[in-house]
Amino acid sequence: MLQKLRGKKEGFTLIELMIVIAIIGILAAIAIPNFIAYRNKAYCGHIEDGASAVKAAIGDYFSDPRNETLPVIADLTGLSGDITAAVATVTGVPNTTMTISVTNFNACPTERGTIYTITIPGVTSDGWN
Repeated sequence: MLQKLRGKKEGFTLIELMIVIAIIGILAAIAIPNFIAYRNKAYCGHIEDGASAVKAAIGDYFSDPRNETLPVIADLTGLSGDITAAVATVTGVPNTTMTISVTNFNACPTERGTIYTITIPGVTSDGWN
């Protein structure tokens, strides 16, 4: 009996190891593109958040009745340090249409575009939009 146990070798066969490696490869082939898509979405989300922050800061800027001219990024308060005049611009005319453009400052893939733009419509006849 002891002779039989000593003679038997335990372990995995080559075919079993190859099947496991193939399964791992298939799972990786599915997971890696999804991971890249999630990463790109996060990068582009940062740009969209920056444009939304500029939009909110413009609302705060025009809540002061003394502010009637088009602001530059330096005039806006409450923005994070990475939103500067180098990456964000405000164009247009107050009381009509203003456009906020935020350039690609956080590695958003170029196939998604290099500029994210929000357009703020002009005011209505009663002064509100």
